[in-house]
Amino acid sequence: MNKVVTVEQAIEKIQDGATIMIGGFGGNGAPHTLIDALVKKNVRDLTLICNDSGTKDFGAGRLFTNKQVKKVICSIIGPNPESVKQHAEGTLEVELYPQGSLAEMIRAGGYGLGGVITKAGLGTLVEQGKQKLTIKGEEYLVEEPLKAEFALIYASIGDSAGNCRYFGSAHAHSPSMAAAAENTILEVGQLVELGELDPQDIDTQQVLVNTVVVKGGK
Repeated sequence: MNKVVTVEQAIEKIQDGATIMIGGFGGNGAPHTLIDALVKKNVRDLTLICNDSGTKDFGAGRLFTNKQVKKVICSIIGPNPESVKQHAEGTLEVELYPQGSLAEMIRAGGYGLGGVITKAGLGTLVEQGKQKLTIKGEEYLVEEPLKAEFALIYASIGDSAGNCRYFGSAHAHSPSMAAAAENTILEVGQLVELGELDPQDIDTQQVLVNTVVVKGGK
């Protein structure tokens, strides 16, 4: 099945108020072509679930510069002065989680788990309003699964059906995000035909991908 579409077709269903997961780390390994298309489309009031808010005008950071984000769920916003400024001004809602907890929360959302039981965040602001469990005399914090309407991920190589292989920072959350979203849009640096990828090298399988776009494509 050929899932390759234009960038405009891929993001057609993303409207104001959407919840979107974006893969990558600090903007590296992010789906830049898809992000650029979202900036051009100018959808507003987005909720982003990502490792971080990117850096100024790079990766997910472009969405903050364009003031398209209402809420971000991530591990850090400090490297992007624009997201820090918007949070200080009260125009951006921020939920911060320890990076390991965030990764597991996304994985839990993708693989049907009821949540994450962790000690990370105990005794800090992170625990406020959250359920706690005591197991064998040890206290744990319960973090709920994270899901999204859309996941935008990048892979260095992928086929026309959506099977793909990541490289470097693109591994950051992308495999779990592909499973945790209702609609996964894959951007590939190199597009190959179905059957060209060695099955042993595939990181995310086609069943988790709805549409495919080519980096820099129209």
